[in-house]
Formats: sequence, structure tokens, C-alpha cells
Amino acid sequence: MATTSVDQIHGGPGPSVPVPPRPLRRSRGRLALRNTLVGWSFILPNFLGFGLLTLIPVVTLFYLSFTSWNVFGTAQWVGLENFQRLIGDGSYHTALFNTLYYGVFHIPLTLAASLGLALLLNRKLRGVAFFRTVAFLPYITSIVAIAAVWNMLFSPEFGPINQFLTAVGVSNPPGWTTSADWSMPAIIIVSVWRDMGYYMLLFLAGLQTVPGELYEAARVDGAGAWSRFRNVTLPCLRPTTFFVTVLLTIGSFKIFDLILVMTGGGPGQSTLVLSQYIYNKGFVENQFGYSSAVAVSLFVICLSVTVFQFVWNKRRDA
Repeated sequence: MATTSVDQIHGGPGPSVPVPPRPLRRSRGRLALRNTLVGWSFILPNFLGFGLLTLIPVVTLFYLSFTSWNVFGTAQWVGLENFQRLIGDGSYHTALFNTLYYGVFHIPLTLAASLGLALLLNRKLRGVAFFRTVAFLPYITSIVAIAAVWNMLFSPEFGPINQFLTAVGVSNPPGWTTSADWSMPAIIIVSVWRDMGYYMLLFLAGLQTVPGELYEAARVDGAGAWSRFRNVTLPCLRPTTFFVTVLLTIGSFKIFDLILVMTGGGPGQSTLVLSQYIYNKGFVENQFGYSSAVAVSLFVICLSVTVFQFVWNKRRDA
């Protein structure tokens, strides 16, 4: 700290006294303002995108679910009339059942297939990077291309799948996408094939974090391959498995594009799901109020299932 003497001030001798430093309050305030502006400059673009593309549409959706609106006139407030209509809507019940049917089979099958693929491609083999890329490729391929190819494969008369089944002795092979009984299983098969590559990468990332010492200790104790998988791999993959399960659940309830291109919800309503029902009511029949009510019901279902999964996982960890 700088000092000066009294004689330097009054022209005579005297004891030295300290001179207080200049106040830093103004410079600190400017630094805080600068840091705040820098922080907002990073947050604002993402916040604006979230507000314009997510928050405002969601709030509008909840409002429209209590109205009757055909996009051309003014929305008329009808209260709970749209939700009361859902109770007696047979098509809504069919779409809800098909959505649950799809999710019940798609989630465990994709989980098992992606985990098995990850275990298979987690080895140090020649060309393993190529096979990982091949497994992931369907996930980034155009849905239209996938649907067109699989529709040809599932063709009842000329498709190679039914030709193979006939060759091995199946006298009456399924009609697949032309059959009300087999159309949803066909959708599930294609969906599992398409999605397993993406979730395989998540499981591969989880497998990289499993300590090798645990496997060595298990081998020393005489544990076999199945015992190591059950007692070492699965417990270490629990966070990854939970994350994958949540993503699969939400994705299964929102399935839309693959079904729209492959079957269009048919034959009849055998593959009609809630997402497509929302699309039909809103953009085909211009019943945006009722379509919003269906969307709110789907939101509530997804939220309830996700909260249940989090609570159940927390209790398991406890």
C-alpha cells in the first residue's frame, strides 16, 4: 500500500500515514455486467430456439385442447368437451391399444438386440469399426428408402421372405403389411432392425466404462461367461440400460414416420397409432382442437410412464 508523510502534504515534518487505494466498486460492477452479458450471449440463442419452437407450441397446444378450431375461424372455448369425446372414441381406443402393443414388443426386443450387438462388437477384432458402422447405418438411412425396401421384402407373392418361408415348408406364409394380423409385427421387425444400431452405440459407451479388473477377479473366482455377464456387466450397465429404456419408451409412444410410410395405419386400423391419429385429426380433418386433446393425452401418458421409470429406478438404487 502506498504511503506518504504529513510534511509532504503540509510542507513540514510529520509521521507517515497510509493513503487508501482508489475505490474498485465501479470496475467490479463493470466486470460483473460484462460477465452477465457474455453469459446471456451463450444462453440466449438456445433459449430463443426453445421458446419459439418448443415452449410456445406446447402452451398453445394445451390451450387448443380446450377449444374447437378448424384453423380458418376463431377458436371457440369448449372446456372439457374434447376430453369427454376421447372416452367414447373407438378409433382413439384402437390407436391407444396399437401404440401400447408396439411399445410392449419394440422396447424389450430393441433393448436385447442392441445390447447383444454391443457385446458382440465390443471385442478387439479386425474390421470391428466397419461392422459398427454397418450396424449404425440403418438409423441414419431415409425412412422412405427403408419402408420401400422392406415393403418389397414383405411382399406376400414376390417377396424373398415369403419365398424363403415357402422353401422351408411353410405352406401359408403371412401376408405381412397386407394382413391385419401381421402388419404390426412387420412394423416392429423393421423398427427393431433400424433402431438397434443407435442404441448399440450407447451400450458400447457403457461397456467401455466397465473396469477390466472386475472381469479378471471374476475369472480368478472361477466365474463363467454367463456369470460374468450377469454379475459384472449388467450391474455396471444399469445407468446406461435405464437411459436407453427411457429413450426407447418415449420413442415407441411417438412412432409415426415408419408406420405412415409403410402401411399408412392400415390395413383398416391395424397399425393406427396415437401420433398418426393426431396427424389425421389435425392436418387431414382440420379438427385441431380435438387433435390437440389427443396430443395432450399422449403427453400425459409419456410423462406418467417416464416418472414411473425414474421412481422405480431410484428405489432400486436405494
